[in-house]
Amino acid sequence: MVTTNLFHYRKHSWPTEEYINRATLQLFDFDSAAPPEHAWRRKLNSHANLLKEFSVTFREAIKMVRLGIRLWSYVREEASHGRKAPIDPFTRESCKPSASHGVPLGGMGSGSISRGFRGEFKQWQIVPGSCEPSPIMANQFSIFVSRDGGNKSYASVLAPGQQEGIGKAGDPGISSWDWNLSGQHSTYHALFPRAWTIYDGEPDPDLKISCRQISPFIPHNYRESSLPAAVFVYTNSIGGVSHLSGDHINEPFVGEDGVSGVLLHHKTAKGNPPVTFAIGACETQNVNVTVLPCFGLSEGSYATAKDMWAQMVKEGQFNRENFNCGPSMPSSVGETLCAAVSASTWVEPHGKCTVAFSLAWSSPKVKFKKGSSYNRYKFTLFNELYFLVAGGTVWIDSTLPERMANGRRQKLTHEEGPDASVIEAQVGADGENIERTTVDSVSAHSSANSSDESDESSHEENASQGVQDKREPNHSLHPLAVPDPFIDSDNVGRFLYLEGVEYIMWCTYDVHFYASFALLELFPKIELSIQREFAKAVLCEDGRKVKFLAEGNVGIRKVRGAIPHDLGTHDPWNEMNAYNIHDTSKWKDLNPKFVLQVYRDFAATGDMGFGVDVWPAVRTAMEYMEQFDRDDDGLIENDGFPDQTYDTWTVHGVSAYCGGLWLAALQAAAAMALQLGDKYFAELCKSKFVKAKVAYESKLWNGSYFNYDSGSSSNSKSIQADQLAGQWYTASSGLPPLFDDLKIKSSLQKVYDFNVMRVKGGKIGAVNGMHPNGKVDETCMQSREVWTGVTYGVAATMILAGMEDKAFATAEGIFTAGWSEEGYGYWFQTPEGWTMDGHYRSLVYMRPLSIWGMQWALSLPKAILDAPKVNIMERLMLSPSARFSQNESGVRRIATKAKCFGNSVFNCSC
Repeated sequence: MVTTNLFHYRKHSWPTEEYINRATLQLFDFDSAAPPEHAWRRKLNSHANLLKEFSVTFREAIKMVRLGIRLWSYVREEASHGRKAPIDPFTRESCKPSASHGVPLGGMGSGSISRGFRGEFKQWQIVPGSCEPSPIMANQFSIFVSRDGGNKSYASVLAPGQQEGIGKAGDPGISSWDWNLSGQHSTYHALFPRAWTIYDGEPDPDLKISCRQISPFIPHNYRESSLPAAVFVYTNSIGGVSHLSGDHINEPFVGEDGVSGVLLHHKTAKGNPPVTFAIGACETQNVNVTVLPCFGLSEGSYATAKDMWAQMVKEGQFNRENFNCGPSMPSSVGETLCAAVSASTWVEPHGKCTVAFSLAWSSPKVKFKKGSSYNRYKFTLFNELYFLVAGGTVWIDSTLPERMANGRRQKLTHEEGPDASVIEAQVGADGENIERTTVDSVSAHSSANSSDESDESSHEENASQGVQDKREPNHSLHPLAVPDPFIDSDNVGRFLYLEGVEYIMWCTYDVHFYASFALLELFPKIELSIQREFAKAVLCEDGRKVKFLAEGNVGIRKVRGAIPHDLGTHDPWNEMNAYNIHDTSKWKDLNPKFVLQVYRDFAATGDMGFGVDVWPAVRTAMEYMEQFDRDDDGLIENDGFPDQTYDTWTVHGVSAYCGGLWLAALQAAAAMALQLGDKYFAELCKSKFVKAKVAYESKLWNGSYFNYDSGSSSNSKSIQADQLAGQWYTASSGLPPLFDDLKIKSSLQKVYDFNVMRVKGGKIGAVNGMHPNGKVDETCMQSREVWTGVTYGVAATMILAGMEDKAFATAEGIFTAGWSEEGYGYWFQTPEGWTMDGHYRSLVYMRPLSIWGMQWALSLPKAILDAPKVNIMERLMLSPSARFSQNESGVRRIATKAKCFGNSVFNCSC
């Protein structure tokens, strides 16, 4: 339940009356034609400046030279296989990014098309993991006006004419159209998922035009929110779609509901599934719809763009007989095949008329680069949600991919070890009665890569991680028969979204930690579905060898017990951990982040079934981390490399960030264990927390904030903006604070005074690292960056600590730098971060969705507010020296050799 929102804390940045005169606003004050009071606004003639990308310093380049050589080699190797590397800093798009973005089109997981605030269609993301940023300027809305018996007429594309490639003399293509709009009196207004464009006397000085754009993004609606469509409501317009890959066919259609238009059947390149686009308009008593199914941009067999424009100027419509012409001949390679839809109407003096256009697309098959195919499924606060549409989202049903459905039996027989034992459990409604069952999968042939030696080493490795071998008698079943405890009866399918359009990895988990508040608030079933995916991943292992580029060492792709960094790139779910800069099985933040997210979601939804399903993974994730407590003080230590989400920022010993996340995870695991009836494990976590907290504070607290780490490097005493990330989650989940109120507020005040206010006067957000002398920490490129999502997370922590004024002053820096007219121009493409001079790194990034963490903090769910408070210090029954590996409990466990769930899509070649 939303009880307050971010708009209450900021004055109107762009009063509507400063962009549209009052008379025009009053004219459109019907049928939602006028833009809302709260919206992001631009004039159409605003300059769309080119964006500046960050660059590494000479010192940073020297440090990363070996990584750069290995990464360059890896990028070339992937390209030789026809694939794009997940991280490729060497290849540059021909279309340079500019400050021209607007609200994207389409629902979630169905592909998306962005539309710039000046009207251009761009940033095409129909094929998973692929983004074509260049605008296709032939895709336009246009208006043709005839009055006084034809004595006065106006014709213009409804976009400013100052576009690259427009204005070629003698061109039979789109340069022959009338680009008469200056944009001086036309304005764009955005409040995701809607946008309004008001043409206030352009091109006809006596005509006011309102375009309303809306996409099906409807919180808690899991059906319509997946539709690949958008609707435009105009006074009068025309549109078209084109492509160059050949074998395209256009076909007019007349629907029973009054919608008529053209279908554009596209045969895509590189073996990708075909796509059909549909452009249409709604015919009514006052609106006449006609089409031109085919025209080209050059001389050829079809009418040209110039011919099309001339007919509209002269007739105001196309021939009604065009609806009977049937499918066109397939286009040739390199030939541009376009279509146009016209909706004509009469408007009486002082009258009003509405015309609705729609753009939709259908690509029911999703194919990833390595061959798996699936079937698709069903103001700054709001505008940052653009990423859930434009972030390369994919939403499919829960069935196995076609490749696996046909070959799963053979794949398991030849790739998995000789036995895979899965121990499951049934937890009673009271959380107390726990019954264990065992299902073993025994293949007829052992893998060519497996041996007794590898099995023994695997056993020893898992034993060292505190995971017990609790195998029971075999019950031979085919793997497909193994029940999957993670399949929810209220299934919403499987959901993927990219870390960013430049970092092509699905559901990057250390970043999802920040972004997940948006999904939990608006689409909680999707959020639980993602957590279930990672819970399954914890219990799986993939023994395929991977070379890690930072150190040059070789390891396995996925270690059992470790949260994967991501769900993959070219074959998601089946080939996780596409990230190969570092070995993330040694990262210290991923497992605690999993436990914290799971508990927050469990507490907020009250979904006991979810809690029972993921609990084995939570325990395993906690047990796995015990190996990183080197001195038995209950606290994990970092290992002298960037083993965290800040993956260029080295950490030594105990760190404020990872250590704080671990403390919070101990609290969350204890609370969850109590609610699920695993009291012994709860006591273990409480015991560890008591011990670890003492160590954490003694090693890091310096009287005003927590040091970056406990090492002796030049930046060990740096002020990290994100030092209280663990406290953010405990407060967001209704758990007791990690530290006393004085320490929390003192740390946040230090971050505000130094990381926020000492950088450009607080106008660009919170810099990640700051030395106590007031100088920015330039240890590495990430320590000197402002991360947009982290700044929002810090602001959310301040709200939860009762420091609302400072919270909104902190977040306002991101608004000013990213969204305001005096900023850098990052609207609807918010990057991971920027430097002190505003140069971006990684546009269209996931983490800024953490602004919904601020909204969460302002309106905590009733389930969390009313939940019984668990005092972590109460009833401490165990010795503080107790270890996870010493316990015996009847809760659901998974044996050392358990590697696969039968009806999962994980392919483990252990």
